[in-house]
Amino acid sequence: MSDQAYQTIAIVIYMAGMLFIGYMAYRRTSDLDDYMLGGRKLHPAAAALSAGASDMSAWLLLGLPGAIYAAGLVEAWIAVGLTIGAWLNWKFVAPRLRAYTEVSHNSITIPSFFENRLKDTSHTIRIAAGVIVLVFFTFYVSSGMVAGGKFFESSFDQNYLTGMFIVAGATLAYTLFGGFLGATWTDVAQGTLMLLALIAVPLVALSDIGGWTAAKDAILAEDGSVGTTHLSFVAGASFVSILSAAAWGLGYFGQPHIIVRFMAMRTPQDAKVGRRIGISWMVLSAVGAVFTGLIGVAYFNASNATLDDPETVFLELSQILFHPLIAGLILAAVLAAIMSTISSQLIVCSSALVEDLYNIVGRPLEPKKQVWLGRAGVLTVAVVAILIALDPGGSILDLVGFAWAGFGAAFGPIIILSLYWRGLSRWGALSGMVAGAVVAFAWGQSSLGDTLYEIVPGFATCMIVAVVVSLALKPDNAEITEEFDAAVKASGKQPVTTGA
Repeated sequence: MSDQAYQTIAIVIYMAGMLFIGYMAYRRTSDLDDYMLGGRKLHPAAAALSAGASDMSAWLLLGLPGAIYAAGLVEAWIAVGLTIGAWLNWKFVAPRLRAYTEVSHNSITIPSFFENRLKDTSHTIRIAAGVIVLVFFTFYVSSGMVAGGKFFESSFDQNYLTGMFIVAGATLAYTLFGGFLGATWTDVAQGTLMLLALIAVPLVALSDIGGWTAAKDAILAEDGSVGTTHLSFVAGASFVSILSAAAWGLGYFGQPHIIVRFMAMRTPQDAKVGRRIGISWMVLSAVGAVFTGLIGVAYFNASNATLDDPETVFLELSQILFHPLIAGLILAAVLAAIMSTISSQLIVCSSALVEDLYNIVGRPLEPKKQVWLGRAGVLTVAVVAILIALDPGGSILDLVGFAWAGFGAAFGPIIILSLYWRGLSRWGALSGMVAGAVVAFAWGQSSLGDTLYEIVPGFATCMIVAVVVSLALKPDNAEITEEFDAAVKASGKQPVTTGA
């Protein structure tokens, strides 16, 4: 049997497993709350692994090892920033958001939480946030489908469109019917597969080389021949470039597909367990990715081989070091990274389309019809994303970095202020949201974006504008104060007694 046949068997087993999990989730889904939020019954371990898997995508297995392989540890600052940002998100946002979204009229989406938290009867904030989610995530989903098509094209010599439709079809199937639970349960399996692959590849490669001392000597020999410094965290970097890389961590506070996992946990107290599991997964995965890049430098230097594309170092090592069936399962880990992100984003897009836009203007529907409307939302977004992804040569993938910055700048400060400052007003939130998104976009499109990542000025602008406008136009609603204190108490803290 050929190597590709073994690898195809592994991919088929993986796909069948994902579809089976989606079917099991379908049987547990009866109303819109189940479809969008799993009925708020998510175990903290599932929330943690799902948040990690839906967050990292193929960047963790391809982009980060490739960057380390090409430039060294100086590229690890983005992983450091993301880990710190994720820890802060779990520590300060997760328990309070879980409590507040239930206290504030059982909000099941971020836009609906903004509306309920700020008592915006005009629906302006909810519509604006829903549109932002829908637009950015449609392109985000499309970029994932492009990545899936290119994965099959490079790994299995398949036509790009064939690969893209395989990824889109399989992901759509378990997300369309399984909803939030389908996306989450598959994320758990996919996150576990990613972690095992990122541990196995560098360890086996290191053993094959002869240990860390031999690997280090090979890395230093490579550095001497090409004039780089792979083992330095600061070589060739400026303070601003390190700040830009670490600032990716700011984006966590505003990513709807990540923080919705916090809202779905059983209790606010589950956040503590979720944080420990989630950050442990993230640290182990990031360290595995970094060492894959470093050991890849040593391995290919010691064997006098060349690697045309640094981002394939993980794939190349797995196919060299393992039996083709195992290598196929490791390839499935890359596919898992792609599909887990797509499924999570499809659910958020569906919720924005149905809960945050249709339910405002449409007539009320019974629970089962709401679920089918949610499925129609998933299908609609997926079809539009597929149409965009038909052109793999477009600039879709360039929008991923901007989407992360855009969500972080538009939503991040508003989430933090909503949870920790009772003085936030609806006009302050709306002004800050718009200002943050505009500044992030304008900065990223200008030459300034080449020096400082746009999330930094966008995040700061949103925070400042939201605070200043809220101080000028203070909220005057007793229910806001009551809900704020109730949410603080439910999250396990004592409410503060100061005013705005």
